[in-house]
Amino acid sequence: MSSYRAPIEDMTFLIDEVLDVGQALGSLPAFEELGVGPDLSTALLDEGARLAADVLAPLRRVGDEHPATCSDGAVTLSPGYGEALQQLGAGGWMGISSDPVYGGQGLPELYATAACEMWNSANLAFGLAPMLSSGAALAIHAHASEALKQRYLPKMHSGEWAGTMNLTESGAGSDLGVMKTRAVPEGDHYRIHGQKIYITWGDHDATDNIIHLVLAKLPDAPEGSRGISLFLVPKFLVNEDGSLGARNDVYPVSTEHKLGIHGSPTCVMAFGDNEGALGYLVGEENRGLMYMFTMMNEARLKVGVQGLGAAEGAYQKAVAYARERVQGGVAIIEHPDVRRMLLTMRALIEAMRALVYAEAVTMDLAHRGPEADRARHQFRIDLMIPVIKGWMTEVGQELTSLGVQVHGGMGYIEETGAAQYLRDVRITSIYEGTNGIQAADLVSRKLGRDQGGAMRDALADVASTVAALRDAGQPALAVIADRLAAALAGVEETTTRLLEGLQTAPEQALGASFDYMMQCGYLFGGWHLARSALVAQERLDGGAENPFYERKIATARFYAEQVLPRCRAHAGAIMAGPEALADYPDAAPDAQVIELQWRNFGAHPRFAGQAVTIKCHEDNSLVKQAVGEAGAGRVLVVDGGGSLRRALLGDMLAEEAARNGWSGLVINGAVRDVDEIATTALGVKALGATPLKTEKRGEGQRDICLQFGGARIAPGDYIYADNNGVVVSAAPLV
Repeated sequence: MSSYRAPIEDMTFLIDEVLDVGQALGSLPAFEELGVGPDLSTALLDEGARLAADVLAPLRRVGDEHPATCSDGAVTLSPGYGEALQQLGAGGWMGISSDPVYGGQGLPELYATAACEMWNSANLAFGLAPMLSSGAALAIHAHASEALKQRYLPKMHSGEWAGTMNLTESGAGSDLGVMKTRAVPEGDHYRIHGQKIYITWGDHDATDNIIHLVLAKLPDAPEGSRGISLFLVPKFLVNEDGSLGARNDVYPVSTEHKLGIHGSPTCVMAFGDNEGALGYLVGEENRGLMYMFTMMNEARLKVGVQGLGAAEGAYQKAVAYARERVQGGVAIIEHPDVRRMLLTMRALIEAMRALVYAEAVTMDLAHRGPEADRARHQFRIDLMIPVIKGWMTEVGQELTSLGVQVHGGMGYIEETGAAQYLRDVRITSIYEGTNGIQAADLVSRKLGRDQGGAMRDALADVASTVAALRDAGQPALAVIADRLAAALAGVEETTTRLLEGLQTAPEQALGASFDYMMQCGYLFGGWHLARSALVAQERLDGGAENPFYERKIATARFYAEQVLPRCRAHAGAIMAGPEALADYPDAAPDAQVIELQWRNFGAHPRFAGQAVTIKCHEDNSLVKQAVGEAGAGRVLVVDGGGSLRRALLGDMLAEEAARNGWSGLVINGAVRDVDEIATTALGVKALGATPLKTEKRGEGQRDICLQFGGARIAPGDYIYADNNGVVVSAAPLV
C-alpha cells in the first residue's frame, strides 16, 4: 500500500460544484445518455483512486530503482509495469474519452484529465504510457482513413495495443524541418527508413502490438517542415481479419539513462534497418506536422497535468513527514516556515487543478459543444494550452523542490522518496516543446493571430469574477477581489505592450514571452481559485457547516495575498523593456572547448584554420562538394548529429581534401577506411569509425552556425586541434 490517496473531495468539488459538469456537459447530445454528473463522477474517481493507490503508487519506487532496459532489440519493463498497464486497459481507462464508434467510452475529457492527474501523482513514469497511447489514438481518429481507424483504434482504446509518437531525431530536436527519416512509396503502403530518439514507451511487451506514429519525408517532399508526412507504423503487421502477422522492421536500439522517470522506457527507435518498415500514410502527403499537432496539443495539456500530479504526490508526502517529524518538542508542521511551504504547495496545487479542469471543459465544448460556439471555445483552449503546459510544469518543479525542503536533509536522501518527485517532474518543462517554445507560441501565435481577441475575452471573464467577489459582501472575498483586480490590470497592460511589440519589434516581444506566460499562469490560476471561493461561500451562505468550504476560501485568500504578487514581478520585467537582454555584452569566453571524445584518424594530429561548416545526417554529399574546393588551410567542421551508423568521410575524400589544401576535418560522426586515412597528410578528428558508406541524397546545410559538444561554431571561427582536443574561437588565439 502507498501513502498516496487521490484528493477525491477536492476533485469532485471542482467537477460537480464549481464546473457543474452535469449542467455544462451532461445535456450535450454527445453525453446526454451517459449519466454525466455527480454519481458518475464519484464512481469513476473512486475506482481511479483505487487503481492509483493500490496498483500504480507502489510501483513508483520499483521503477525508479529497477529501470526499463533494452537488449537484443527488445525492451524489458520495470517489474509490475506491464501488469498495471493491462489493468488500466481492462478497466476501459485507455479509451475513457474516445469515440464509442471505435470502442471508446465517449466520456468528457474532464474525466480523462482527472484520471491523468491520479496516474501521475501515483507514478509519473507509468502515467506516460496511457497519455501517449491516447494521444496517438486521437491523431489517428482525427486524420486517418476510415479503414485505418477501423483496423487500429478499437484495440488501442481497449488497451490491447499501445501507441507512440515519433518526432525527434539526432540533430533535429525542435527543428523538425531538417529530419532525415524517409518514406518510399510501395503500392498501397510505404517503406520507412530512419532513426528516432527520445521515444517514450517506444517498445515493451505489455501490449500485443504498438502503433507508432512516425514523421518522415517523401522523396519529392518540399524543403523544411512543409515537406513532412505522417505514417502509421505497427510493431506487428495486422492481417485483413485483424489478427497479428509478421514482425515489422522497427526495433528499439537502446534506452536512455535519465535523471528521472526511470520506469518509462525512453527509446532510440530504428525504422527500416533491414527491408524497410512498412507504414501507412495518415491523411494527405506533406501535412504530417499539422496532424501530429493534434496529438501534441492534447499531450501538452496532459504534461501540464503531470506538473500538477507530481506536485500533489510531493505535497502528500511532505505533509505526512511534517506531522511525524518532531523538532523543538513539536511536530515541524507547527513551525511557521514549514507551514508557509506547505500552504504555498497547497494553494498552487489547487490553482493548477482548477485551471486545467476548467480548460478540459473548454476542450469538451470545442469538440462536442454547440456548433456555433465551437470556434470560440477552440480559440480559448488554444490560448490556454501553452500556459497550462509551461506554467504548471514550472510550478511543478518549484513545489516538488519544496517537498524536498520540508524533509530537510532527509529529503536529499533517496530512501525517503521525496527526491524522486523532483527528478521525475524535471523533464516536463522540456518535452512536448520546451517551456521557451510554449512561451513563444503563446505570444507569437496565440496572442498575435487574433490581435489578442481570445486573451481579451479571457480577461473579461476574470473581470466578471472580480465583480462577483465584490458583490458577495464578504471581507475575505473582498481581499481576493482586490488582489485579483491588481493582477488583472497588470496582464492587461503587458498584453497591450506585447501586441504593440509584435508589430514593431517581434524579437523583443519574444524576449518577454516567458515572463508573460508565467504572469498569465498565476493570474488564471488565481481566477479559478476565486471562482472556487465564490461557490464555497454560496454553500456556507446556504447553511452548509462543512469546514471544507471554509478551507477553500482560506486557500484562495492565501493565494491572493502570497502568490498573486508574483504577477507584479513578471509584469515589471516585461514593462522594463528588452534592453538588458538585447544589449548584454557577449559573456561567452574567447575560446570554447568542443567537449566530445575525439579520436585522431589523420596523419596530422595537430591542425588549425578557419571553419567551414556543414550540417548533415548520414549523407556526405556536401562534404564531397566541399573537399573538392580549394581549402586554403581551412578546417571543415561537419555536424553529423553524432551518428556512428554511416561514415561521412572515406579515404578518397580525405585524399582529395589533402590535395586541395584543407588543414583538417572535425567530424561529429564517423569515418571509414581508417588505415588509409592514417597515412593521409591531413588532420581528421571524429567520434569513431564504421564500414558503412552514406547515401548521397544531396541533403544538408552549409555555412550555418553549428551547436554541438557544448560549443557554438560559426563559419569563419578559428579551429585549433591537437591531442588534447578541439578548441573554437571567434578570434585568432595565436
